[in-house]
Amino acid sequence: MKKLYKLADLIASNMALVVVAVSALSLLGPTSFSWIPTSAITPMLGVVMFGMGLTLKATDFKPVLMRPREIIVGELAQFIIMPTTAWLLCKCLHLPLELAIGVILVGCCPGGTASNVICYLAKGDVALSVAMTGVSTLVAPIATPALVFLLAGREICIDVIGMFASIVQVVIIPIVAGIIINHYFNHLCKQIKPILPMVSTLAIASIIGIIVSHNAQNILSCSLHVALAVILHNLMGLAFGYTAASIMRMSPAKRTAISIEVGMQNSGLATSLATTHFAIYPMAAIPGAIFSVWHNLSGSIAVHILRK
Repeated sequence: MKKLYKLADLIASNMALVVVAVSALSLLGPTSFSWIPTSAITPMLGVVMFGMGLTLKATDFKPVLMRPREIIVGELAQFIIMPTTAWLLCKCLHLPLELAIGVILVGCCPGGTASNVICYLAKGDVALSVAMTGVSTLVAPIATPALVFLLAGREICIDVIGMFASIVQVVIIPIVAGIIINHYFNHLCKQIKPILPMVSTLAIASIIGIIVSHNAQNILSCSLHVALAVILHNLMGLAFGYTAASIMRMSPAKRTAISIEVGMQNSGLATSLATTHFAIYPMAAIPGAIFSVWHNLSGSIAVHILRK
């Protein structure tokens, strides 16, 4: 069991390398992942969310009641900064409709699951980070479809109710199920907890591999254009999140937590929503896949900057 724990820690601690390696493999050799249908993305993301739930307890959400001001500031920054910058970047860079949908989807999604780990490594306020991830995830079934409709509803038909149902099924139900199992089978969950980051890492890497392999030619043809939008989106989220917390005169640890939480999106959810609700726009899933690769790299860089 110790060997498994060591392997799990090795894979999880090198998540950025794993994601980059899988991306390169699926881009240069699409057949390595193209045999897996895109319909597998949704259950894979459900596994990640379920694993997240297994690490949580109902008491973990107490900070929401104890520090509502910080949570409110963080969530407002999350759901104002990222959707707005996504929309502005799409307009400024004149992105095609398919790619613009993907960028906006990323911007309207809740905080990513990797943000808590990055926050910990950057010596940020981990409790605040976890609380923000939890709250933004719970708010997402309403906020994400509403924001996507607000920003892109004039150009495309958006199934708000269907998107709401998808987020509940893929995110909320698996997390709640994980929390319940952790409550009644806490001893077992403690034993498997060390391998959950590995499972999440491999699942996220597989999701990226599927998206990249099925869209290899499209990615190669538009990679620089989309990569610029994704990189700017992420960096602006990190910078504006830190600035918002600074304006509210929060401590450095809280600034770090909010910066990372705002800048790192749940791009896996964005790709799942793109493949489920925007199948007629296959390239809409590409920004989410590229974001998954980039924000793990930028997160590693942010650790070294924010620690100081």
